[in-house]
Amino acid sequence: MTTMHPDTPVPSRRGFLTTLGLAALGPSAAQPASAADLPLSAPLQPNGADLGSLWPTVQKLSESNRHSDSFLAGRFATFPEFQAAARATLLELLHYRPAPVDPSPEVLELVDCGEYTREKILFSTSPILRVPAYVLIPKNLKAPAPAIVDLHSHGGMFLFGKEKVVDLGTDNHPAMVPYHRENYEGRPTATALVRRGYVVITIDAFMFGERRILMDSNLEAGWNRANYSMETVRQLNQICRSKESTLVKALILAGTTWPGIVFWDDVRTVDYLVSRPEVDPKRLGCVGVSMGGYRSLFLAALDPRIRAACVTGFMSTVSPMIRAHLDTHSWIHFLPELHRHLDWPDVAALTAPRSLLVQQCSKDGLFPLSGMQESVETISTLFDRAGVRERFTGRFYDTPHQFNRMMQDDAFAWLDRELA
Repeated sequence: MTTMHPDTPVPSRRGFLTTLGLAALGPSAAQPASAADLPLSAPLQPNGADLGSLWPTVQKLSESNRHSDSFLAGRFATFPEFQAAARATLLELLHYRPAPVDPSPEVLELVDCGEYTREKILFSTSPILRVPAYVLIPKNLKAPAPAIVDLHSHGGMFLFGKEKVVDLGTDNHPAMVPYHRENYEGRPTATALVRRGYVVITIDAFMFGERRILMDSNLEAGWNRANYSMETVRQLNQICRSKESTLVKALILAGTTWPGIVFWDDVRTVDYLVSRPEVDPKRLGCVGVSMGGYRSLFLAALDPRIRAACVTGFMSTVSPMIRAHLDTHSWIHFLPELHRHLDWPDVAALTAPRSLLVQQCSKDGLFPLSGMQESVETISTLFDRAGVRERFTGRFYDTPHQFNRMMQDDAFAWLDRELA
């Protein structure tokens, strides 16, 4: 029990509020809201919001926290000053910066695929994490080649990661056949890119593929996915999906974030990639759709070694998403406090003066069309302010959420030009 010395003055109410930093707000700061300010006083009307009756309150909170570190907010005198500050803020918000580590790669499998070879490797991204990856290498290279980091999507499929963008031929799991068809129009991008002459690497993001969750109650299924039936894939995938929020809670208690681990692994993938003798370190690109587009956006923002970034099926301003585009997204897409400082178009601006392609699906149900349109306009303005308007390309496609062959052809031709 704590006792006070008889001579210790008892703090006044105002003194206590001053200690909390509230006195300057005036006497009303400590008073409860009046009945007129409470939701009960409002007429009950449907609003179509994911948060129902709480949406107007959260929207007001959003409007009071509008991207203070954006270059368009007028805080920074020069674009490089904005980029330096914004990148530093972003790194701080990730709450994940492990000690540097040698990749120490280990080749687990080498497959001759005719036009190219496919290596399955394991390498380190931190002192405690080893990451599985596929590296695809064109045959008969006469000089170091341009290279692509291909960042796999989410798509509600946790049991597979890197396999989403690689055609393993007869070794494709049956679950990947419809996934490739529905998301990539039957042409996984990493395999298509290596056939164009790129060295390509793709890793399992944390929580996907060989880094997924397997619960005690499912240990009898084993780790080898080749033995899984389609029903087993469905059941285990549903369990993984239900554990997204559990993972986020655990990582918060561990003092870090899910995006922090994913983005750090992607940057460390570039470390490994440039160590390969087949790779020209001055001609690096990245590409991805959906969560892969999200990863591509942040990889290019954080790592200046990426010369050209393609972000497909992932771009919007965030304010209009609060009404009705929350439940369409994974927990991976929510980085705490980011949007007090930066909107997604501001993150995209960290790529300048390097090249950025944003491909939007106009029928994409994951984002509001108005937010997608506004984001392209904002990125254009930001690249213009950076003096490199020509380095940004924004395109809309009359399609639902996917990376179809026409979009791939456009993206690959763009990468060919930018990485020539």
